[in-house]
Amino acid sequence: MPSTEEELDRKTFLYNLLVPVMNKYVEGLDKGRCMYLLFVKPEIRTASGLVARPVLTSYYKSRHFRERPDSPYTRYTSPNEAILCPDSAQSMYAQLLCSLARRGEVLRVGAVFASAFLRSVKFLEAHWHALCDDIRAGRVDAVRVTDPACRDAVVRVVARPDPALADAIAAECEGEGSWRGIVRRLWPRTKYIDVIVTGSMAQYIPLLEFYGGGLPLVSTMYASSECYFGINLRPLDRPEDVAYTLLPNMCYYEFTSGRRTWPIRCCPTCATTSSSRWRRTARRLGTGRSWTLSTSRSEATTSSLSPRSQVSHRTCTFIFH
Repeated sequence: MPSTEEELDRKTFLYNLLVPVMNKYVEGLDKGRCMYLLFVKPEIRTASGLVARPVLTSYYKSRHFRERPDSPYTRYTSPNEAILCPDSAQSMYAQLLCSLARRGEVLRVGAVFASAFLRSVKFLEAHWHALCDDIRAGRVDAVRVTDPACRDAVVRVVARPDPALADAIAAECEGEGSWRGIVRRLWPRTKYIDVIVTGSMAQYIPLLEFYGGGLPLVSTMYASSECYFGINLRPLDRPEDVAYTLLPNMCYYEFTSGRRTWPIRCCPTCATTSSSRWRRTARRLGTGRSWTLSTSRSEATTSSLSPRSQVSHRTCTFIFH
């Protein structure tokens, strides 16, 4: 996916908007760290020599992320070197080790997608013994983390042996015979889980609730590979009630006429149902008509926009009658 400096600026702008929104609903987020499990993926070079890589990888490797200003709202438990480690298994181990070592500082946990967060929980379930051993000894297992930059950065986080912390983590992992609520038990100061749980990610809600132990599931923004669309101005709403507010400076939005019918339908997999909100939208756009909402970052890239549904189609038709 092509990425420009201007597009990275827009992404940073949207990320910066999320903090004041969350501050309106959740107090004290500047009193600790966020355990966001973020990963890069391998990149390739095209025949012409251009670097080709996933959108999030481009952002994490950009100066916007690596050189972000120090702020209590963007202090992660993981050093940049652990996030940017190209080996996903080493990165996962390193980031979980740092998050456990900084257990008492964590105020929010999450990943970009619900599926990635649950993979991290499963990884923790399989490797907590080794992680506790490293915390107890104040080291990083050189066999599990071989990337020099990643290992050196994590060593600075866990440099001091902490047997008491290791024992406390082990007690939670093996104590109750079930991992129900393990996220809340391991990071007791956590206020919410920040992951995308709309669209195709909705299938993971039951597991997130199981591991989260009652922590709110917050889906803060709506985005696709082509561009970011908007943010959730009521982040503590239940996942099934999430709606997103579009930001007009993020991309181009175009309404085009279509068929006439009711109730509102989107594409077959979106399962969008009629509501008073959409009826009001219909009145604004013009009743008795239908509209296809398509968005584009440029003339060469288009993507669909369908609230409460996955971003996997090129256009979605909203039909009002």
